[in-house]
Amino acid sequence: MFNPMAGKNRIMKRIALTVAFFVLGVSVVHAQSANLAHLTRLKDAKTRSISPENISGEKGKGGMATLKEGSAAHAARELGQGWKVNPYLHIEAGATITLANIKGSGVVNHIWMTPVGDYRLMILRFYWDGETEASVEVPVGDFFAAGWGMGKEPRISSLAMCVNPRSGFNSYWQMPFRKSCKITMENLSDGKSGKGRATVYYQVDYSLESVPEKTPYFHAQFRRTNPLPAKEVYTIVDGIQGRGHYVGTYLVHGSNSPGWWGEGEIKFYLDGDGEFPTICGTGEEDYFCGSYGYAERVVDGKTVFENFSSPYTGFYHVPYPGTQRRFGQYRWHITDPIRFERDLRVTIQSLGWQSEGRYLPLQDDLASVAYWYQLEPHNRFPTLPAPERLILTDESTTTEK
Repeated sequence: MFNPMAGKNRIMKRIALTVAFFVLGVSVVHAQSANLAHLTRLKDAKTRSISPENISGEKGKGGMATLKEGSAAHAARELGQGWKVNPYLHIEAGATITLANIKGSGVVNHIWMTPVGDYRLMILRFYWDGETEASVEVPVGDFFAAGWGMGKEPRISSLAMCVNPRSGFNSYWQMPFRKSCKITMENLSDGKSGKGRATVYYQVDYSLESVPEKTPYFHAQFRRTNPLPAKEVYTIVDGIQGRGHYVGTYLVHGSNSPGWWGEGEIKFYLDGDGEFPTICGTGEEDYFCGSYGYAERVVDGKTVFENFSSPYTGFYHVPYPGTQRRFGQYRWHITDPIRFERDLRVTIQSLGWQSEGRYLPLQDDLASVAYWYQLEPHNRFPTLPAPERLILTDESTTTEK
């Protein structure tokens, strides 16, 4: 028998569903429009760009390299000046070069780079306003969320970082400065293998403009421990003092043990927290906005996971023939920055499972980059590990000395 109320309910459900989809569509369009709204407003700023073809970034000074000085002079020998004569720079083993040296007030808006060499031994450093202690000190691959080395680059499509085929590294973090910006790259290779020279193609896009007072500066710090000592937590960052907000974590996880590896909790100790933090997550893959082991399962005798890359979060598995399993994870706190007034420390546990439903503290290979903004001055960063402690090896573990 026909039930008029049932028919009415179905109609109401369809209307509600239609309205929901309409609201969702309006919300998405509104968010996209908000992101593009600045393009309708004129701004008192001057666009500039630095690359090997215009190392000073000066107006009207691009593409001026001659065949006498150009890095690609041989390829351009029949064409001459103006024809891609100097598109890249070489960095000799043990040397440091300046990629950008900008004077005045402005904002770095975008960095594109494709380096050739050992990513862990190519160290990026950023200095704001003439400071002598870098505000950014990170191996180049890890800075761009590609910490497993050349040829192992993920595909990342996020708001803050993009990694495009094959090794197109892109940063969209906004980096303001008031007096100057200096970006360097050091090649820590000793050159003994005969492959010490590194090569970098790059472009730094920036705007010369006034920066309001009390605008915080961009910072990024790298750490690595391999293996993590038994029953110890891994420190992502410590010693941050001042006022600012934490905006991102990239974590390289090399699992040295069989079984699931991502049960550990991340903890944020804010403004004088003691033994217990203000923010405590529920698990590693939970913090990186996945769940249930990233759909870990066995297919044709091999353990597989579901890689993903979204605007704010991502995970990827790097196939590796050895016993170690290798993963990368990122979380950008763009809509949910973690604000601190005085100090900040961030840690994560390395935790798996053992028999009888018990947790198992792991001794894994962990490396990380912490990204944050703060008012200067900042505390001096810990010394980077020695080159032999930075590089990736074919061994699953390396004993700390």
